[in-house]
Amino acid sequence: MMKERQLPDTREHILATGEELIHGRSFTALGLTELLSQAGVPKGSFYHYFKSKEDFGVAMLVRYFSGYRERVGKLLTDESMGNGRERLLTYFQHWLDNHARCEAQSCLAVKLAAEVSDLSEPMRVALDEGMLAIVQKLAACIRAGQADGSIKPQLPADATAYALYSLWLGAALMYKTQHSLLPLQAAMTHTQGLLLPCDAA
Repeated sequence: MMKERQLPDTREHILATGEELIHGRSFTALGLTELLSQAGVPKGSFYHYFKSKEDFGVAMLVRYFSGYRERVGKLLTDESMGNGRERLLTYFQHWLDNHARCEAQSCLAVKLAAEVSDLSEPMRVALDEGMLAIVQKLAACIRAGQADGSIKPQLPADATAYALYSLWLGAALMYKTQHSLLPLQAAMTHTQGLLLPCDAA
């Protein structure tokens, strides 16, 4: 059990515990009693920080995307990782590798997208805003690749980023139903074909 004293910020502790628990079940199935018991905090602490379970869900998604956006931003702008094309392919290879290592889990966005989008408008908006922020970072990396000559200039950066993220999101959902890496491997093959280097025939 995670103890509240391990994290001085009680709100952060509750959110971190919730994200850990949600990987093993649906958001709907996660009960507040279990969450608070696992976090080691009283019910009053929960309602001090969150108006409702839905409010907690929104905060959990905002927290998740904030951390994810920071990690993705560092990878996609780190020129020591190669040119723009290479950084993009590294990002998607990480996506594939993460699924290969953690077969029982998937990212919070993939896990909750299908479940909560029709149940909670605030959580749907949080998912939409978080995903679009990732698409924007992918688009920026495509533009960087076009500037350094590693990605063909005729590719529309925004549309390509949106298409690639949608492709991988769909592949991740198929992975959940098939319990197979084939959809993600197919997504990688398509991504590599779309992002052919400028000197490719």
